Amino acid sequence: MKLTLTVPESGLRADIFLAGAVEGLTRSAAQRLLEAGAVSRGGRPVGKSERLPAGAAVEVEVPEPAPLEAVAEDLPLDVVYEDGDVIVVNKPVGMVVHPAPGHPAGTVVNALLYHCGGSLSGINGVLRPGIVHRIDRDTSGLLIAAKNDRAHLALAAQLQDHTLRRVYHGVVVGKLREDRGTVDAPLDRDPKERKRMAVVPGGREAVTHYAVLERLEGYTYAEFHLETGRTHQIRVHMAHLGHPLLGDRVYGSPKGYPGLAGQCLHAKELTFVHPSTGREMTVECPLPDDFTRVLAKLRRRRGGEGEQA
Repeated sequence: MKLTLTVPESGLRADIFLAGAVEGLTRSAAQRLLEAGAVSRGGRPVGKSERLPAGAAVEVEVPEPAPLEAVAEDLPLDVVYEDGDVIVVNKPVGMVVHPAPGHPAGTVVNALLYHCGGSLSGINGVLRPGIVHRIDRDTSGLLIAAKNDRAHLALAAQLQDHTLRRVYHGVVVGKLREDRGTVDAPLDRDPKERKRMAVVPGGREAVTHYAVLERLEGYTYAEFHLETGRTHQIRVHMAHLGHPLLGDRVYGSPKGYPGLAGQCLHAKELTFVHPSTGREMTVECPLPDDFTRVLAKLRRRRGGEGEQA
C-alpha cells in the first residue's frame, strides 16, 4: 500500500515535509523511511535532504514492521473501541502517550503493547508503535492507535485531509466574546522558552475552530474542532486570545486550579473512516470526573445551571 502526499510549497526538505505531512511521524522516523528508499517521486527514491517543488506527488511505501522494543506493562487501559485494525482508548490526565526522556515507562504505548500482545504498527519505530497522533500528558480523552502499518498509513492520510476529526471540550478563563470563532495562527517553539509553543510568524499552519457551549461566571465552557493537530494547539490558541484553559500551568496560571490535575481539556469525540470497511465511525467518551466536578462548582457559583450559548 502507498500513501500519496502533495507538497504544499516549494523548497521544503523531504524529511521535514514528510514529518509535517504525516501526523505523528517524527522527523527521525521520516529520515529512516527516506534512507530505506520507501519514499519516491516519479518512480525515483527521494533523499532526506532533497528540496521538493510545490505540487509534487510523493509516494510513501508501507515499510516492514519495525521490531518493538518498548516494554509491555499491565497498566489500566480504558478501551472505548477495538478491532483487528485499530484501537481507541480514553487516556487519563497525567499519562504520557509514548516513552520519552524522563518517561521511559508507564505510558499508553507500554499499556497497548501488553493489551495488544505486540500487534501494533511499526511505522513510528520502537518507542512509538501504533501511535498516529498524540494528546498532551495533562489532557484527557480519545486516542486512536493502529494495529498494522496499512491502518496506520490510512489514518495518517485522514489526518492530512481532515477526514479524521477530533472534538475537544474545555473550560477557558474569561468570557469568549463570540459564540463561534476560528483561530488561524501559525505555531512554533517559543523563541524565549523552547519547552513552550507560541504563535510565531512563519511557523506551521494551525487552525482551531471553537463554539461556546455554556457561559459561566468568569469562565466559558466551549467545544473545539481541530483542523490541524500541532503540539499544544488548543492551549496556545486560547491563551493567544487571552483565554487560557482553566488549570493550564504552562500557558495560564502556574498555580493551576483546585481540583484539577491538569488543564480542563478533554478529547471527547473522534471521527474516522475505518481502514478496512471504509465506513465512517464516530467514537465518544464522557467527561472525566474532575472536569465534571469543576463544571458543577462553576455552575453553582452563578446560582444556576449556567447560561446556554
